Amino acid sequence: MSCAGATAAEMAASLRAGQTTPRQLLDHARAQLSRLDGRLNAFLAHTDDLADRQCERAAGMLADDPAGAGPLCGIPIALKDVLCLAGYPTTAGSRILEDFRPPYTATAVQRLLDAGAVPVGKTNCDEFAMGSSTENSAFGAVGNPWDVERVPGGSSGGSAAAVASGMVPISYGTDTGGSIRQPAALTGVVGFKPTYGRVSRYGLIAFASSLDQIGPFAQTVEDAAVAYVAVAGHDPRDSTSVPDPVDDPVSALQLGVDGIRLGIPREYMGAGLEPGVRDRVSEAIAVLEGLGASIEEVSLPSTDLGLSTYYIIAPAECSSNLARYDGVRFGRRVERPSLTETLLRTRGEGFGPEVERRVMLGTYALSSGYYDAYYRRAQKVRTLIAREFDSVFERVDALVCPTSPKVAFTMGTIQDPLEMYLNDALTIPVNLAGLPGISLPCGLSRELPVGLQVIAPRLRDARVFQVARAYEQATQWHALRAPMVASA
Repeated sequence: MSCAGATAAEMAASLRAGQTTPRQLLDHARAQLSRLDGRLNAFLAHTDDLADRQCERAAGMLADDPAGAGPLCGIPIALKDVLCLAGYPTTAGSRILEDFRPPYTATAVQRLLDAGAVPVGKTNCDEFAMGSSTENSAFGAVGNPWDVERVPGGSSGGSAAAVASGMVPISYGTDTGGSIRQPAALTGVVGFKPTYGRVSRYGLIAFASSLDQIGPFAQTVEDAAVAYVAVAGHDPRDSTSVPDPVDDPVSALQLGVDGIRLGIPREYMGAGLEPGVRDRVSEAIAVLEGLGASIEEVSLPSTDLGLSTYYIIAPAECSSNLARYDGVRFGRRVERPSLTETLLRTRGEGFGPEVERRVMLGTYALSSGYYDAYYRRAQKVRTLIAREFDSVFERVDALVCPTSPKVAFTMGTIQDPLEMYLNDALTIPVNLAGLPGISLPCGLSRELPVGLQVIAPRLRDARVFQVARAYEQATQWHALRAPMVASA
């Protein structure tokens, strides 16, 4: 089997048929990484010895029980560098954790190792997952495989680029305000954000704890469903982990959308959308209607409050979570005569400008005299946004809309923080409400990928895959590869 451009499902079938081996898949992934990553900067660290061990482990699992080995057994994967892996560098894209090697492994990562997946490395990201372009990494920006001078989105840009470039068929990122779905849209791959609490956050370096969620990138909806199942499920080490059984997204892939009710939020199709994005999403909606779905315009009137609400709650939680990086217990330490000077210089040299900006915003919002005016009010608006979604889902089964208001932009062209934050305006409300959402390719605008977003009610993750798979099977956009891959 040719590994070039193969999906994880195709690789798994080939492994079970004896047409390829985990070693061959790993060698191909390493060759692609060596050939392409000098231009992309998608990886921060290679986990070569672990990959070799997992490769041998997967070969043994397949030899012992080919049918019983899981669908990710022997499949090369990549991990965003906010996911702890015991003994390996885990930087969160920050100088303050440059030499940090965690003593434990994240639950989601451990589940992947137990399934026989083969991690090839840790991927680049915006520092502490704060950003929409992966230009905020302390270790350099990530290029988009469609045009290396353009951003891949953020904050999980390295994970998105790793899949879009064909280095690995599956990678994992985190989504706090759109950090899986937005880069998936900008790089032309599938990115899934599960219901909050469906995937354990144990071992995830926290940005905003009530919003962070781990999820996969893949080339197809089927691969994303399999990748999600591999890490989903209750974990007692995460107090927010949902104990309910995980509904089966793989079975839902074949259900189609005949008779399903799809809502189109009018606020998501209004001002701020690039014309090409609006056209491609409108065409995708027409395809779903042609497949038997009923289409209805709905309203989420508090959508325009989502951005300001998020940028109070997320920085507030960030301010609290990042207080631990003080140069005393772990991570970077800049020695000075006094403890106060040591702390100030450590954080001043260790944190980048965007992290500092959000820590200051959050500290201010939580400070005496401003807590009620900002943080408490933002939490009330968050509840309002969640209730509006609940009300809409009484009328429709799922929502369909754009993922990002624009296609990938050229690096360095957006300097205004507020303009950068607007890139997540269509994904943030999903995080505030804790809902599942997916982005999948639905065409090109100016020769760059456009993402279609599907949103479902809380704990109805399988429905997201049902709608996304129906659209994917009716089109060929998922088969389109970035120019740097197509020309290989």
